[in-house]
Amino acid sequence: MSPQDIVVLLKITTYGNASWFQEQLAEALHISQSEISKSLVRSKFAGLIDTSGKKVFKMALLEFLQYGIRYVFPEQPGALVRGIPTAHSALPLSDIIVSEEHYVWPSGKGKMRGQAITPLYPSVVDAVQNDESLHELLALVDALRVGRAREKEIAIKELKDRILREDSKSDKEWRWLL
Repeated sequence: MSPQDIVVLLKITTYGNASWFQEQLAEALHISQSEISKSLVRSKFAGLIDTSGKKVFKMALLEFLQYGIRYVFPEQPGALVRGIPTAHSALPLSDIIVSEEHYVWPSGKGKMRGQAITPLYPSVVDAVQNDESLHELLALVDALRVGRAREKEIAIKELKDRILREDSKSDKEWRWLL
């Protein structure tokens, strides 16, 4: 696994049940198509996406995020810099957790000062500019990487709500038809 694999898998979950193409994914994430292709191969091998490379195994991804992300891609907050909010400093956690301590992805495009958190992949800073859903998912993942117990607990609940949202929508629609 590589850090960008998590970014790719999270972006795919934002598409819900809509179809997508590698070219579209590469453009949205500011990652080359060859890197997207390699990422999908690694995710298939890890059992996080089906053999077609189109459907994320959401429960497996959530399990990895909850129990493995902080060990595989650990992070320690760095120097005070200007950047884009992440972890508990970004939505949705910023509405729940009040803190004087802020975490940011270093970027001249950001408006917040806080401790630097290295994003899972450098292009994340550009990819989230017009993608609120992806920004929220990546911020929640950062909360798992650097947060305290309470922040991690809230982050995993929020991740489950967002990642499983499409499944629950289609499940509710199906029950209505019965």
